[in-house]
Amino acid sequence: MSHKVKPSVQSLKSMPADYRFLGSPPLSDTLENSSSGSSVSVTIPRNGHLKNGFKGTRDSVGGVDNGNEDSPYSVSNEDPVVPLPRSTDRRWSDTSVYARKKVLQFWVQLPCGNWELGKVLSTSGEESVVKLPEGNVLKVMSETLVPANPDILDGVDDLMQLSYLNEPAVLYNLEYRYNQDMIYTKAGPVLVAVNPFKEVPLYGNSNIEAYRKRSNESPHVYAIADTAIREMIRDEVNQSIIISGESGAGKTETAKIAMQYLAALGGGSGIEYEILKTNPILEAFGNAKTLRNDNSSRFGKLIEIHFSETGKISGAKVQTFLLEKSRVVQCAKGERSYHIFYQLCAGASPRLREKLNLTSAEEYKYLQQSNCYSINGVDDAERFQAVTEALDIVHVSKEDQESVFAMLAAVLWLGNVSFTVIDNENHVEPEEDESLSTVAKLIGCNINELKLALSNRNMKVRNDTIIQKLTLSQAIDARDALAKSIYACLFDWLVEQINKSLAVGKRRTGRSISILDIYGFESFDKNSFEQFCINYANERLQQHFNRHLFKLEQEEYIQDGIDWTRVDFEDNQNCLSLFEKKPLGLLSLLDEESTFPNGTDLTLANKLKEHLSANSCFRGDRGKTFTVSHYAGEVTYETTGFLEKNRDLLHSDSIKLLSSCSCHLPQAFASSMLIHSEKPVVGPLYKAGGADSQRLSVATKFKDQLFQLMQRLGNTTPHFIRCIKPNNVQSPGLYEQGLVLQQLRCCGVLEVVRISRSGFPTRMSHQKFSRRYGFLLLESIAAKDPLSVSVAILHQFNILPEMYQVGYTKLFFRTGQIGVLEDTRNRTLHGILRLQSCFRGHQARSRLREHKRRVTVLQSFVRGEKVRKEYTELLRRHRAYSAIQSHVKRRIAKRQYKATVDASVVIQSAIRGELVRRCAGDIGWLKSGGTKRNESDEVLVKASVISELQRRVLKSEAALREKEEENDILRQRLQQYDNRWSEYETKMKSMEEIWQKQMRSLQSSLSIAKKSLEVEDSARNSDASVNASDATELSGSGGDFRTHGRTRSVGVGLSVISRLAEEFGQRAQVFGDDTKFLMEVKSGQVEANLDPERELRRLKQMFDTWKKDYGGRLRETKLILGKLGSGESGGSAERVKMKWWGRLKSTRF
Repeated sequence: MSHKVKPSVQSLKSMPADYRFLGSPPLSDTLENSSSGSSVSVTIPRNGHLKNGFKGTRDSVGGVDNGNEDSPYSVSNEDPVVPLPRSTDRRWSDTSVYARKKVLQFWVQLPCGNWELGKVLSTSGEESVVKLPEGNVLKVMSETLVPANPDILDGVDDLMQLSYLNEPAVLYNLEYRYNQDMIYTKAGPVLVAVNPFKEVPLYGNSNIEAYRKRSNESPHVYAIADTAIREMIRDEVNQSIIISGESGAGKTETAKIAMQYLAALGGGSGIEYEILKTNPILEAFGNAKTLRNDNSSRFGKLIEIHFSETGKISGAKVQTFLLEKSRVVQCAKGERSYHIFYQLCAGASPRLREKLNLTSAEEYKYLQQSNCYSINGVDDAERFQAVTEALDIVHVSKEDQESVFAMLAAVLWLGNVSFTVIDNENHVEPEEDESLSTVAKLIGCNINELKLALSNRNMKVRNDTIIQKLTLSQAIDARDALAKSIYACLFDWLVEQINKSLAVGKRRTGRSISILDIYGFESFDKNSFEQFCINYANERLQQHFNRHLFKLEQEEYIQDGIDWTRVDFEDNQNCLSLFEKKPLGLLSLLDEESTFPNGTDLTLANKLKEHLSANSCFRGDRGKTFTVSHYAGEVTYETTGFLEKNRDLLHSDSIKLLSSCSCHLPQAFASSMLIHSEKPVVGPLYKAGGADSQRLSVATKFKDQLFQLMQRLGNTTPHFIRCIKPNNVQSPGLYEQGLVLQQLRCCGVLEVVRISRSGFPTRMSHQKFSRRYGFLLLESIAAKDPLSVSVAILHQFNILPEMYQVGYTKLFFRTGQIGVLEDTRNRTLHGILRLQSCFRGHQARSRLREHKRRVTVLQSFVRGEKVRKEYTELLRRHRAYSAIQSHVKRRIAKRQYKATVDASVVIQSAIRGELVRRCAGDIGWLKSGGTKRNESDEVLVKASVISELQRRVLKSEAALREKEEENDILRQRLQQYDNRWSEYETKMKSMEEIWQKQMRSLQSSLSIAKKSLEVEDSARNSDASVNASDATELSGSGGDFRTHGRTRSVGVGLSVISRLAEEFGQRAQVFGDDTKFLMEVKSGQVEANLDPERELRRLKQMFDTWKKDYGGRLRETKLILGKLGSGESGGSAERVKMKWWGRLKSTRF
């Protein structure tokens, strides 16, 4: 049935043509007024995925300005749906009793609990007859029937678009999409992800690109990640993606998909590859196979990815919560311990297996308990290679990797350590077998110290130390505690190494997106301490979820003073108070009982029942069990092992053992545990004795971590993803309604949709609204304040008063009401941009034409100058080429002419000679009486002779040209040899002249010296004769002696001078002969196997050496003769001697 729109609305020119107001009456009135043959008129949202040929269109936000910082959307905007009937006696306001017609469809709940779609055949009083699709007819109470949505709404991608929002409608919509592999559905601001348990074609680079460009707006993890990164950049506020759900719902895979999208958008620096490679490491060391999930995360994980100012990933940090250490030493049937143990046993290389003494997984007792060693479709050896590659990528060295594997092998071998009873008091000691020796070797400790640490305990009582032997159960507990501590410390060390590799450092900008992948709500047949902590964490996360979507929203309505009916919702504050209240809360009482030496699991249960029975969320049961009413449902816990796991003791003897190891990893583990044990423990020493390795209990530490996590998440804009597990057997295509409905109730998805439907999900401040839409006003208003402008805009577009509320600081709109403004704004901006583009295009074209003109003129000048320079250069080269060619051609022509003439002469001479000889032979033959040949024979003979001669002539010319070329080459070589020989002759003549001058100088010096000595000798003889005649007898004898000495000295001097002169002559003769010989060898007159140039240089060096030595000896002779002749010669002789030595000194050798 159609309804007319008000005339004022129809005349509004600025409204989009396809806009529809909610002026139609409620659907209940339509149903009441319609007959059995009439159809139901329903307003269909524009972006829904509808069947029967209907296709949705993009909402108005997906236009031009979707990424604007002023965008008001926190959820997608779509056209409003028809208002639903109200009821006061039912929780769901749109599922109340109304007029039932036979042709309408309803949901009927079967005895098994499933919902089935049926048609009402008749109604009688409070009972109705319903026909099911299989043909079965049921009679049910009319009030139990739940209305169904029309077929056109089957498979909508947002649950808020359903006309009737109830549990069976939500279940059917999710199942409809699940069967078509559309596993993602929006529930207002929450994304619901149903695990398909198979590969679906929704991922990959093409899908990432589609969501990046927003060409695909279907619900997806990519869309959530894209919204987070855009809001982070736009609002400069940190974001968080909180992924929750039961074990096996697909939380880990969802987190990996979100990380892949963030890495694709923020990649480029290479660190995004390292971030993605942390997943194989953390999954191998922190995930295990459980009965519900083949890859269950047994720890909580928060990955904080930091971004630079440009939106690129600059680093990351990983934080973990509550690793399930008990799985290392104990696991149930059909489950597995942590993946890394099986991967190491299956994929280790032969060298590593030999080094670690590894065997198969079936040989280790820790792994034998579950009797499950493999997972279908998983290759542990291949996964081990992926882990080693990931360790390389995050910069864990090969040495550290081998140390890590050694610690894993040590944990496995610790489980094989057995004990032997040694006395009647059941005291034990470890057996010295392969297991014990292998553990000692792997961790690098002494085997005797290991035995003492596993069988004895040192307790300090005042100033004394008491050694207590352990019983079998105590020794097993000590062994298991050591194994659990080694593995937990190894896990923390790996996380620390990953954080070092992904460190942000100086690139930190404060912008980050945190992805929280934490264990979901757990409820088993037997729930222990781990489920207690996990469910407490989920209660705290659920409160964060409620506070963000329920409490804060309603409180904001109240603070802004809008007229809004409060909607009740379930709050879990009472349950959180049960856990956290002091001093009478679950955690406080657990810590208090853990400090008592005699505290047991039974005393803990009794204490909880005694103090907490008044709390509505707590119920005490028999024995060691108690029940807590969580937000997701009731869970019964058994206190067995609560105290021991909360204490998490590792005795000081074990810590000392680790600190004494030679390997660096156990030492690091011991240092870490000693740091935690520096302060006093939470209570007195336990009955086991020794010191605790932790100053706080496990529950208290986990509570502190949880509070820090909530504080961090509170400072971010959250984005919620609720993962749903469709069945417990992990089978694709199987959809269990009861299981899915339970999870929807647990995670509060139905509450989210109900609150969002009844509230005002779109809100905007007055300033932002007036700034964003103020330019759409057709007429200016007097008041320019934001509130007046906003009200004027609302009035101009005739937005119905019930569709919005004006608060003190903000405007609140129901779903889809602001879409008309966005449409008009986008169309107006499109027009403005079109006008601007035309004008800017005109300006650009004008500037381009002017630039082209200027560039053309400039190019013409440049090219002209360039061409002129090139022409000048070409002309010069042409002239040079012409000159060169003329000379070359002239020489070639001369050479060819000369060769032709010479060849012609030779040919002529040869022909003439041959003719002469032939004629002479013919004449002789005629004379000898031979018969005459006729003329024709003679002509033939001459012609053959001429051709033979011509061939010979051509051959001779070719040979002649080759000889001429060889002659030219030989002439050139001969010319080179002549030039070299003339240079050598010149050099040798100059050297010979220098030597002759030096020889003549030496000869003249020697002759002068010889003459001087002879003159001195004659002078001395004459003086001696005169003195002898005048001397007395006494003095005569002495005078004779002196005269004889002087005569002898003169004779010695003459002999030395003679030897020097003789040596000079000999040397001159030798050097002269050698020089002459080398010159003959050089000229080729004498053949010798030596290098004349090298020998001449050597001869010159010898001559210089001898000359220097000869000059030194001459100077020594001068000094000796000078001493002998001092004071004995008169004036003339002395002058002659000095003259001679001066001349000798001035001579240059």
